[in-house]
Amino acid sequence: MSDSLVLLNKCEVERLLSYDELIPRLESAMGKFSKRDSSEIIQPVRSVVPIQPYNGFLGVMPSYMAADGILCTKMVTFYQRAEGSSLPSTQATVLLFHPERGHITAIMDGEAITAKRTAAVSAISAKLLMPALSEVLCILGSGQQAKSHYDVFTNVFKFKEVRIWSRRREMAQQFVNDLQGPVRVCSSVKEAVMGADLIVTATGASQPILFGEWVKPGAHIAAVGACRPDWRELDDVLMREAVVYVDSREGATAESGDIILSGAHIFAELGEVINGSFPAQREKTTVFKSLGMGIQDAVSAKLVLEKLKSEH
Repeated sequence: MSDSLVLLNKCEVERLLSYDELIPRLESAMGKFSKRDSSEIIQPVRSVVPIQPYNGFLGVMPSYMAADGILCTKMVTFYQRAEGSSLPSTQATVLLFHPERGHITAIMDGEAITAKRTAAVSAISAKLLMPALSEVLCILGSGQQAKSHYDVFTNVFKFKEVRIWSRRREMAQQFVNDLQGPVRVCSSVKEAVMGADLIVTATGASQPILFGEWVKPGAHIAAVGACRPDWRELDDVLMREAVVYVDSREGATAESGDIILSGAHIFAELGEVINGSFPAQREKTTVFKSLGMGIQDAVSAKLVLEKLKSEH
């Protein structure tokens, strides 16, 4: 391929980005991040601009990974849409730059990257933290993140049962209709989560929908929604009684309403578990609060570009 600007749409990014290759790269990047070597990785907390008339936000997520030669930024818009709205709640674009010369080398769809890297990181959290014997998967939500989490979890792990709940039952049913295997739609969050070993919360909720009294002791929760300081998916009981892991302490204490409003103690970053500096308390109820990191987008985008170049 020449050095001309590369443009990639969502279908192309989805085709080129595989979980088998992405997961180990994300593990490595998160481990490096948690070592806090500023000469290796620079990643400020996401900058967010409110778009108040439309209940939306613009987030900018730059990162620089020196040893890997990656300079990247993602721009993402996310909105609280009215129920029944046909407009997407999240859209994103990822830019890769030449780290020495400074020019843009690639512009690619960020929705596919966001969906796949978020689900892949949740899978890493589950590999480390979910009960050794996990038979029931519960997914709260029916959007893009719910779909990507279903894809990665059912490929990496084996479950006897998968339960789906969504605020709009018809959306949950449509989601399930496209799947194969033992998947069922639940009429309430309580029905969906009771007895589940692994729970994914991927909703647009701004108030708690998952309550600690419903959660099986020892279950693992991967919470990927509620990315604002005043938004929540999980209640105080769950947040205070579980062992809480995050992707970034700095990001979580600035952006996560689940952590800020509950006053929950952050036990460790996932990268610290990967590094072996903090234990994976698999025998306890655990929460992984995922807010997303610029380095996750950067690693994913570089992999996409490498795969594209290998085809030419």
